[in-house]
Amino acid sequence: MDFWDLTLRFFALGDVNVRNVVAGSMLLGCSAGCLSTFVYLQRQSLIGDALAHAALPGVGLAFLVAGSRELGFLLAGAALTAWLAALVVNLIVRTSAIKLDAALGIVLSVFFGAGVVILTHIQKSGAGNQAGLDRFLFGQAAAISGRDVRLLLVVTGLLLLAVAAGFSRFKILSFDRGFAQTLGVPVGRWQFLLTTMVVAAVVIGLQAVGVVLMAAMMITPAASARQWTDRLWLMTLLASLFGMIAGLIGAYVSFLAPRLPTGPWIVVVVSLIFGVSVLLAPRRGLLSRMVGFIRQRRATMQDHILKALYRAGMASGVWDRGYDRVGMATAFGFLPGDLRPALGRLRRRGYLELVNGAYRLSAEGREEGARVLRLHRLWEVYLSRYLELPADHVHRDAHEMEHILTPEMEARLEELLERPEFDPHAQKIPYPERREPA
Repeated sequence: MDFWDLTLRFFALGDVNVRNVVAGSMLLGCSAGCLSTFVYLQRQSLIGDALAHAALPGVGLAFLVAGSRELGFLLAGAALTAWLAALVVNLIVRTSAIKLDAALGIVLSVFFGAGVVILTHIQKSGAGNQAGLDRFLFGQAAAISGRDVRLLLVVTGLLLLAVAAGFSRFKILSFDRGFAQTLGVPVGRWQFLLTTMVVAAVVIGLQAVGVVLMAAMMITPAASARQWTDRLWLMTLLASLFGMIAGLIGAYVSFLAPRLPTGPWIVVVVSLIFGVSVLLAPRRGLLSRMVGFIRQRRATMQDHILKALYRAGMASGVWDRGYDRVGMATAFGFLPGDLRPALGRLRRRGYLELVNGAYRLSAEGREEGARVLRLHRLWEVYLSRYLELPADHVHRDAHEMEHILTPEMEARLEELLERPEFDPHAQKIPYPERREPA
């Protein structure tokens, strides 16, 4: 059967096993992604790792007590020890000088070590029904049954309803606990509820991705979503969506190549989503920041050219003097390689005129050059007057700030400084004629 036949068969969901794996993986991604938002914003991302490892001894103890591999019993045991681990972490942080990261490391290693010991004991006990318990280490999504899917659906539904009902409280809790307390919010109770929900999300994900990989599902979706938005509700929605997409694609890749387990592929896909987000997100992505840096550098270069030409004209009183690239580089200290593209852009914008191979300011260019120089000198006055910096220390800071001051900030500066006539170097500040000080 070729690739396209397999793809059609997968998305047709005609096979009951395929339906179970897809549904279980997507439910896991949805619940983990949703709750990862609040864990991420509280800077407790490693709590998911600690709770996942702490769930392992619960799986073994539940098997020893019940003598069965019934998923409900095993998940109940996992939830119990994971929840106990969360309480222990909280107790260590509250009653000692140990920081949260150290407490998480201690609890993770102790509980995980205990889990490995218990599973080793079970494997050596010769119990005939113990086979398959080790799948909780790395997950085995292919073993998800219809009954398991129904359980996952119920737990995921309850978690999403709880998030929707307590969204405003979780929002305040994630950003400012002190403010939440002043509003009368019972911070301890809501934090307890959130921790319990995280435990539930971790536990239901153990069968699909396992103890070792569950940490990624409690960190990466939220970290990816954060690159795309500043709105909490949208971040929560995107994190859930990214988790579901990872579950779907992970199941798809595993279906195409049965020897590749679903759980690790889910983590690989969600990691790829994070990589794409870091690279391509419109505001925080590396690519957009690089583009923004290049644009800012171009704009800065153009401002420097206009300011230099305006200062030269202001000093000499001759505004129609032109410079070729070499002459401009020599006169004002620019690099010839930087001048070529900048001069072309300024000419296209109408700020420069090219006459007999020489560039000179147009009327619009004079206005723009005066604006840049005005912002520079106003900022120098501000730094000198209010920060009491010496005159020979204000040029560099003003050189940087002149490019980001908005018209509103300019108006505010003029008002605050009472429209000074000269900068700290006794150089005249150029104003538009209608606003020139007497």
